[in-house]
Amino acid sequence: METIQKRMLTGNKAIAEAIALEMDRDPNVFVLGEDVGKYGGIFGATQGLYEKYGADRIMDTPISETGFIGAAIGAASQGMRPIAELMFVDFFGVCMDQIYNQMAKIQYMSGGSVKLPMVLMTAVGGGYSDASQHSQTLYATFAHIPGLKVVAPSTPYDLKGMMISAIKDDNPVLFMFHKSLQGLGWMDQLDAAISHVPEEAYTIPLNKAKVVREGTDVTIVGLQMTMHYALQAANNLEKDGVSAEVIDLRSLSPIDKDTILASVRKTHRLIVVDEDYLSYGVTAEISAIIAEEALYDLDAPVKRIAIPNVPIPYSRPLEKFVLPNPEEIYLSALKLMNEGQ
Repeated sequence: METIQKRMLTGNKAIAEAIALEMDRDPNVFVLGEDVGKYGGIFGATQGLYEKYGADRIMDTPISETGFIGAAIGAASQGMRPIAELMFVDFFGVCMDQIYNQMAKIQYMSGGSVKLPMVLMTAVGGGYSDASQHSQTLYATFAHIPGLKVVAPSTPYDLKGMMISAIKDDNPVLFMFHKSLQGLGWMDQLDAAISHVPEEAYTIPLNKAKVVREGTDVTIVGLQMTMHYALQAANNLEKDGVSAEVIDLRSLSPIDKDTILASVRKTHRLIVVDEDYLSYGVTAEISAIIAEEALYDLDAPVKRIAIPNVPIPYSRPLEKFVLPNPEEIYLSALKLMNEGQ
């Protein structure tokens, strides 16, 4: 029997392929940002697009985030479908008015008469010693803003499908990709950064979490790198007789409460793991959802794992110390099992 070879892509190539498919389908789709042209994006998300579509549709911009994000907002309001790349999510501070007061609110303030079909794509995540101003995720900062859809895919398959969905959406979408999951040669090579990706176009909903591993004893919710850490922890827990269910959040806004609640009502224990800061973040939001809607289904208190409330260190040992890791998830799950008995 002939073995069918799966088509494998890295995260950055999956994103670039999604953009190319939509640019072929819709002439209103274009890309703008710093180094998105000949360089292909600092994290490879627009690799090969400049050569195919030229400078009119793959636009290198000056170092002025307020300027080019504002230009994207204006273009979207006139029926174009721009994809603007904010090189690092950490740079949001210099263009927050465009994101918070314009991109997120124009549709609402116009009573729905002005649609804003644009994607703001940005790189998130630490793990490679890029210090405090280039290593954050800031998931909760943007999920907190009404009017934005905020997604953070964890696999090349989801990166492609959710990017196509984001481009087609008539609402502004903040699309976060994790640097470590791009599969770039100059970063540490992770197995999670490459996976099967079909050649054809497909979509994945922007409002659904995914149960990536079924279990009965404890639910672990993560996203991007923390989801992959959760899977590693779950494999180790299985050796100890603990069955962990792992949920990939994928979408921060809207958040898929139903999938999380259904899992917790089955397992009766919850760990939430986030690469953002602990206070006022994703872990707090999910914990509040469970407290409000499934408190009496719990056999033990919710455990939150996230970055302590400190800037992310440059020092590699210190950075590793503050970032979540599989061992911390594993030990937390064992402790929860003991508390629930």
